Amino acid sequence: MNKDAKIYVAGHRGLVGSALVRKLEAEGFGNLLLKTSSELDLRDQAAVTEFFAAEKPDYVFLAAAKVGGIVANSTYPAEFIYDNLQIQNNIIHKAYLTGVKRLLFLGSTCIYPKLAPQPMKEEYLLTGPLEPTNSPYAIAKIAGIEMCRSYNRQYGTKFLAAMPTNLYGPNDNFDLTTSHVLPALLRKFHEQKVRSEERGVRSDDKVVIWGTGTPCREFLHVDDLADASLFLMKLPEDVYSSLLTPHSSPALINIGTGEEVTIRDLALLIKEVVGFEGELVFDASKPDGTPRKLCDVSRLHSLGWCHRTGLEEGLRMTYEWYLKAVSRQD
Repeated sequence: MNKDAKIYVAGHRGLVGSALVRKLEAEGFGNLLLKTSSELDLRDQAAVTEFFAAEKPDYVFLAAAKVGGIVANSTYPAEFIYDNLQIQNNIIHKAYLTGVKRLLFLGSTCIYPKLAPQPMKEEYLLTGPLEPTNSPYAIAKIAGIEMCRSYNRQYGTKFLAAMPTNLYGPNDNFDLTTSHVLPALLRKFHEQKVRSEERGVRSDDKVVIWGTGTPCREFLHVDDLADASLFLMKLPEDVYSSLLTPHSSPALINIGTGEEVTIRDLALLIKEVVGFEGELVFDASKPDGTPRKLCDVSRLHSLGWCHRTGLEEGLRMTYEWYLKAVSRQD
């Protein structure tokens, strides 16, 4: 990738897209194409057609998506499948038509079966039923993976799908209704801590957490994802092409840490980082989701990439960012 290459980051204001922009700018890539959703509705085929015809990007990072946690997926299943299918269909097809050199399609490890063997290898895709609470989102992302593979086979494109594990970091969604577990817990602990300090610490202060706390999850700091994404996009031609060949079908690679933690231990760690002194209460009447979801990252490790940010360090960085964001809103 030349430093003056024209690079389109779809979804540049989101958690992933903003991290990609930070990484690209830090690496000296200055010719970035960035459009807000109000400037370019990626669900609008005509608008996306016009954008690609006019700009003709060399590389595309497809980070735009409708995302959310269990509550959001359960509440808005139609939007999760419709919006994501529209976005990725429009971008992938127009990338092909305008001769994009490489495209990285970013999804999620929720594409794997609910009871997939652990850790989850790329070849476990479509080997069993999905987790029902997020199946509309997962099915959309699986369609995107197949679309990349199909266009590679038929048209000779070089579109790679990368499936990150659970992400967190700056510009995350901290809305308690639509966010994922980590930012939701961080906000819950912070707000309860503030309430406790305002009235004096009380013995009955508590934070209620959905589920039993027993499921295991893997968490990757979004800046590490951005680093991995650029690493993949810059791979030498022979190495990159090898990821698209039939032996690694579909054209898919996991991005994660290969390390996991229970929701209970995550909550305890966030409690420590935030400095909350109250009690944790687990509401077992609420859904746990997938029991365990750990990536097999051996394929990515074999290429020479490994994550750098430990979970505690990443949580402290994220909490510092959150405090600054809250202070700006006040």
